[in-house]
Amino acid sequence: MSVTVSPPWQQASLAHMLQARVAASPALPAYRESVGKDLPWKQLSWGEVGAAVMQYRCALQRSGIVHADRVGIWLPNSIYAMCMDQAALQIGAIAVPVHSTDNPASIAYIFDNAEISLLVLSSLSQWERVRGTEYAMASLRTVVVIDLPEDVPAQPGEPRVLSLAQWLQEGEALADAPAPALPQREDVAAIVYTSGTTGKPKGVMLTHGNVLADVTDFVDRLGPNEDDRFLSFLPLSHTFERTCGYYLSIACGACTSYARSAALLMQDMQTEKPTILVCVPRIYERAHAKVLEKVLAGPEDEREAFFRCVEWGWANFCARQGITDLHKHDASLIGTPAPAAYPALSEQIANLFGGCVRMAITGGAAIPHSTAKVFLALGVTLLQGYGMTETTPVISVVTPDSNDPATVGEPLPCVQVRIGEQRELQVRGPTVMKGYWKRPEDTAAAFTEDGWLRTGDQAELVRGRIRLMGRLKEIIVTSTGEKLSPADLELALLADPLIDQIMVLGDHRPYVSAIAVLNAENWAVLAAEQGWDGQSLETLRQPAVVQTVLKRLQALSADFPSYAQPRALLLSMEPWSVENQLLTPTLKVKRKQVMERYAEDIEGLYGKRRVA
Repeated sequence: MSVTVSPPWQQASLAHMLQARVAASPALPAYRESVGKDLPWKQLSWGEVGAAVMQYRCALQRSGIVHADRVGIWLPNSIYAMCMDQAALQIGAIAVPVHSTDNPASIAYIFDNAEISLLVLSSLSQWERVRGTEYAMASLRTVVVIDLPEDVPAQPGEPRVLSLAQWLQEGEALADAPAPALPQREDVAAIVYTSGTTGKPKGVMLTHGNVLADVTDFVDRLGPNEDDRFLSFLPLSHTFERTCGYYLSIACGACTSYARSAALLMQDMQTEKPTILVCVPRIYERAHAKVLEKVLAGPEDEREAFFRCVEWGWANFCARQGITDLHKHDASLIGTPAPAAYPALSEQIANLFGGCVRMAITGGAAIPHSTAKVFLALGVTLLQGYGMTETTPVISVVTPDSNDPATVGEPLPCVQVRIGEQRELQVRGPTVMKGYWKRPEDTAAAFTEDGWLRTGDQAELVRGRIRLMGRLKEIIVTSTGEKLSPADLELALLADPLIDQIMVLGDHRPYVSAIAVLNAENWAVLAAEQGWDGQSLETLRQPAVVQTVLKRLQALSADFPSYAQPRALLLSMEPWSVENQLLTPTLKVKRKQVMERYAEDIEGLYGKRRVA
């Protein structure tokens, strides 16, 4: 018999919600993880989670952490991170999560700005890296290290550093002490720092009520339940994962497996067999690229069968969804028998993700149409959502029965939307943040005079669904006065499996150009076919090479106005990453930093030698 926790909206806080879940489902599986490549997976029940969180709560209290204190969490997704976050919530403290691979200076700034009192991290080397920055973190009193091989002598004026085991042992002294009062809906649950593409990150204050409102509507719209299995790998500093993976699984009682690493993600899907995926588009793009790579390398009859199945599946998907005006499809295929290869191909695609996924949710950025088309056509229930950190984050999401991939669905019931000046989408409702931590001027600027949050995204409403049109501040205006959204064009160009990353340029320039990072494997194949030296970076500068790739991109942008099609191109083999500071921790391109990195080459793009 199914046992469910009381609806999330009936809980006073996230702390209450965990306690209700533990009481309702003590024996059901809650979390699974493996700490090594070949080690077995460890599983905790909800009852065991409740006991572990109480241990961590006692240790926090022993360290002097009280209501509204900030607790820094610098850990990969893990049972450790979950326990620390939940323990902080149980005493009304505020979690400050950071991306585990962000650069030390950025992390130190966040902890200093948030005035954290306690920090938990994986290794002593992490602590040494942030200690060496310009940020004093003067409020920090205690540093808890998961893996600390030996004691660290106390230093005058320095925080106390101790192992997790010792910290938990000291907390046992309070095991029988009365539990502190639980927080309420209006209390801040977390300060999540936006990984802004320019300037210092801002701390977004999200309350217990913000998260509960978002989770409530998400459960109602998509219906996750205790029989579902989540696979967690997006960082818990990403509100998409934080709400739609972490807190959502507690609300519905599902089991969450923590992926071992990004490199082992596809393997983990095979062993853990998730039923719900919460991913950024890049994961689906990589899977799509692998599928295309295999198809294009196969015999001609198999290639033809693949694309025939995609076109048949796409036409019938559009028919089921009532989509007639926003996507091209062959109407003559609607209602006809499926191609003979379709069932086996559909099963192969499902098996990429473990074979059990019933909902593949994507958010954090727009997904390329070519990627969405293939997966939807071949039977993957790919659901696109939209939101921002400041809205906890979900504003809207499509459903299996109302799934138009040209839109991001209808707003959640608790979210109101309107179109403001310059077509800006504006929102309000109980999911909207309390404000930016210690930045009242930025908070005021984020809202209209009548209290609506400015999203910064241009949009239109199509039959009640939100269709995004680009970032308001990122609209490119060429020197000839033409306007275009780089995001839309970049999505189209990413359909080429040769391209791993791309950024379109052209603001105040006579024409549009692009910087493209090539996929190493597919570049090697193309170079061999063309007789080019694929190992030499100088090859990327050769006019014949640039023109070959440029023509491919121009073909993909043929449906755009002529002024939007790239006329110049810079090729690179250096991936943009968080580590080289060209991507934010949520994997968005830092446009300003990319332009600075390639400043001299960009000027060269507007000379004669690379212009088509």
